[in-house]
Amino acid sequence: MTGAVLGAALAAVLGERYVVRGDEADTKFRRDVLGKYLGDPLFLVRPGSTDEVAAVVRLAGEHGASVTVVGGQTGTVGGAIAEPGGIALSLDRMDRVLEIDTDGMSMTVEAGCVLQIAQEAAEAEGAFLPLDLGSRGSATIGGAIAMNAGGNRVLRWGMMRDMVTGLEVVLADGTVVSALTPMIKDNAGYAWKHLMIGSEGTLGIVTRAVLRLRPRPASDQTALVALADFSAVTRLLRSLEVRLGGRMSSFELMWREFYTAMTEAQLGTRPRPMAEGQAFYALIEMLGGDPEGDPDQFEGALVAAIEQGLVVDAVIAKSGKEREALWAVREDMAGGLAAYRPFVVYDVSMALGAMPGFAAEVRARIEAAYPGARMLFYGHAGDGNLHIIVHVGPEGEALEPAVDALVYEAVRRVGGSIAAEHGIGRSRTGFLGHTRSPEEIALMWRIKHALDPAGLLNPGKVIL
Repeated sequence: MTGAVLGAALAAVLGERYVVRGDEADTKFRRDVLGKYLGDPLFLVRPGSTDEVAAVVRLAGEHGASVTVVGGQTGTVGGAIAEPGGIALSLDRMDRVLEIDTDGMSMTVEAGCVLQIAQEAAEAEGAFLPLDLGSRGSATIGGAIAMNAGGNRVLRWGMMRDMVTGLEVVLADGTVVSALTPMIKDNAGYAWKHLMIGSEGTLGIVTRAVLRLRPRPASDQTALVALADFSAVTRLLRSLEVRLGGRMSSFELMWREFYTAMTEAQLGTRPRPMAEGQAFYALIEMLGGDPEGDPDQFEGALVAAIEQGLVVDAVIAKSGKEREALWAVREDMAGGLAAYRPFVVYDVSMALGAMPGFAAEVRARIEAAYPGARMLFYGHAGDGNLHIIVHVGPEGEALEPAVDALVYEAVRRVGGSIAAEHGIGRSRTGFLGHTRSPEEIALMWRIKHALDPAGLLNPGKVIL
C-alpha cells in the first residue's frame, strides 16, 4: 500500500508518464556499464526541474524511501544503482546547456547534460571545456561532478573540482541550495560545493552547475611514442612539461600488453601505428595557440627525446584522421577487452615512481594465486592514475573479492588511493580503510549524518 501511495504522490507531482514502476523501467536506468549490478528500485522518476527534484526528495523522506540519482551509468563501482524499495531518479530531462558566457569564460548547464553535448556547445561559441572522458557520449555533467571525474586532461586542467565554480543542489530534506556563480575566487565562508563534488550523490543531488571554460585551442598536436623502461617514462614526462611550456594536456601511458591487445583487435579496421614489443607506449597531446609554430616545437621536443635515448620510436599525427587513429589505441577498447572477459576493473592512484613496483607486485601475486591470469595496465600517468584489467578465468566474478584484496593491499603498501576517479560506490566500501584513516572515516560519517541524518541519499555507497 505504501508503494501505491508513494507512486500516486510522485505521479501527482511529475505526471504519470514520468513515474515508472522499477521492474518496468528500461535496464539502462538500472544496470551499470559492466553489467555487474542490477538495481531493483520501487520507482524510476524523471523530474524536469529543480523544483520537481526537490518535491521527489521530500516525498521520499515522508515515505522513508531512498533516492539514488542515475546518470549515464558509465561508472565501474556500482555507484548509481538504486537500492531495493528505493527511487531511481534520472535527470535525463534536465539536459540543457542554459548559458555560455564567452567573455567570462563560463557555461551553465543542467546536471543531466551529456558531456559531449556540453563540449560541442562550448566549441560552437569558440570556447573549450577541458574535461574529456572516453565515455563522453554518455557520461553526464552531474555524474562527472558526483564522481569528481578527471579523464584525459587532468595533467593540465585538473579534475572536475577545478572546473566547477557554481552549483545548485537539492539536499536530503528537499532544501534547494543555489550558488550558480561564475566567480573563480570566492573565499566567503565554507566552500560547501566541494563537499558535493566527489560525494557520489550521498550528500545532495546536483541539478545545475556553472563550469569554467577556456579559450579554444588553435592547434592540436598528438603523438604515440615507445619507451624501453619506466625510467624513460618519468624522464620524458618531466622533459616535455618543460619543453612544451605547460601546454601538454595528456600523457596516457600503456604497458606493452595493453598496446598489443588493443592494436591486435583493431587490425581489421586500422593498421598498428608502430611495432609492438617495447615495454611502454605513451600517447601525448599538446594543445596550443600557434598553428604555425606549435608543430615544429612539438616535433623538436620529441626529436630531442629520441636523441637523449628516452624514446625508441615515435609517430606524430599529421591530420585529424591520424589523430583519431592514435587515440583509438587508448579509447577503442571493446575489441581488445573481448578476450579478457570476464574481467575485474581497477582505478587506483599513487606516486608516479611507485607505479612500476606496484604493477610488478600485483602481477606476481595474482599470477601466483591464479596461474594463467592475465592483466592489462594503463592510465593517466601524468596524474598518477592507473587502471588495471584483471582476468583470472571464467569464474572471475566469484573470485573478485579475493582479487580485490590482493590489489588493494598492494595499493595500501605504496600509500596510494583505491579510487582515483571512479569513486567508492558499492564495490569498494569495504576497502575504504586502506586509503582513509579511522579519523577520516569518522569525519565522513559526521558530515553524512549532518546532511542526511536518515540516510536516504544513495545508501550503501562510499561509507557503510
